[in-house]
Amino acid sequence: MVPRKIVIGVMGPGEQAKDIDIRNAHELGKRIAREGWVLLTGGRNVGVMEAASQGAKFANGLTIGILPGKTDEGISEAVDIAIFTDLGNARNNINVLSSDVVIACGMSAGTASEIALALKASKKVILLTDDEESKLFFQKMSPENVCVVCDVENAIAKCKLYLAYRHN
Repeated sequence: MVPRKIVIGVMGPGEQAKDIDIRNAHELGKRIAREGWVLLTGGRNVGVMEAASQGAKFANGLTIGILPGKTDEGISEAVDIAIFTDLGNARNNINVLSSDVVIACGMSAGTASEIALALKASKKVILLTDDEESKLFFQKMSPENVCVVCDVENAIAKCKLYLAYRHN
């Protein structure tokens, strides 16, 4: 039996994404694809979602977008598999439950909700953000499931560690 593909969720701000978030997300997408993992995002054509999806496509990766609506309006052209939910922000639970590991790249209210849902589901979360308050808040909330990293390389290394532990 062929094992299920590994899905890495990259969550982050849309319109409010900072330049550093965009650069990190693009590199995360590339690195996730090069590992042979599937990238999952919110699927929209803005911010971290767009940058991560574009990065994965640049490296010939497979991308999934969990969309808030029921049409392809605002979808990233770099999404291979679109899941239309018609759930608005409630789709955030689908995002995290469908991911083997969640990487939060940057911070926004939507990203914070995804992190909280992931922690509630005992998912591993990697924070790649310069938002000090968020780092402290989420690490205090779930020190066993939250890891703060300073760059993409460390985020990928932590994913590998989490995934190896999960399969053993």
